[in-house]
Amino acid sequence: MSRSVHAFTQQDDLTEALSQSIIAQLQEAIATKGKASLLVSGGSTPKPLFAKLKKATLQWDKVTIGLCDERWVPSSHADSNEQFVKDFLMQDKAGKASFVGMYKEGRNAHEAEAVCSQEMQQFLPFDVVILGMGADAHTASLFPGNEKLEEAFDLKNQDLCISIEPKSAPHMRMSLTLSAILSAEHLYLHFEGKEKLSVYEEAISGDDRHTMPIRSVLNQDIKDIEVYYA
Repeated sequence: MSRSVHAFTQQDDLTEALSQSIIAQLQEAIATKGKASLLVSGGSTPKPLFAKLKKATLQWDKVTIGLCDERWVPSSHADSNEQFVKDFLMQDKAGKASFVGMYKEGRNAHEAEAVCSQEMQQFLPFDVVILGMGADAHTASLFPGNEKLEEAFDLKNQDLCISIEPKSAPHMRMSLTLSAILSAEHLYLHFEGKEKLSVYEEAISGDDRHTMPIRSVLNQDIKDIEVYYA
């Protein structure tokens, strides 16, 4: 495994470079197998990236977009990652893409794990996965100190999705497991700001995954990861 680090001083330069890389990977997947999958994260960080991607020339009708994690709320809720992606990414040219969400109406997150994992199987292997990172070093919805982290980190666990109840954030969650994340053909970590750079530097200098779950992705020997930050 290697970490390819792309550091920028300006957000616009990061957004341009990262979007070009993602589009190239999606185009390669479409050319090779006639379709592509793109799994994205929520939060405010991806907004400029989504604004760039949605205008890109691509056979978006052959792209399926999914999520790295979801808050267990209806898509009409202000905190829904599904609605966030549909509002900020699946517009303009990218409006032709398909979408597969995680939230299942009428089921709690635990009950929906199997259905979510089964639906995600259609993506495998994921072509592009774009992770974010919180100031607490969580990624997807793998939060520090959570009682289900051992299950989520277990590479023998072939489930793609796991329900998580964060102690430090609102709402139940559905998250990709580590094995699901590492199945990606192309794996990215995208973050911005001095605070998160400090988190990243601490993460790569240690190995306790439970206190800093992002280490489960950064410090492993299975999958290359490209790190983009400004």
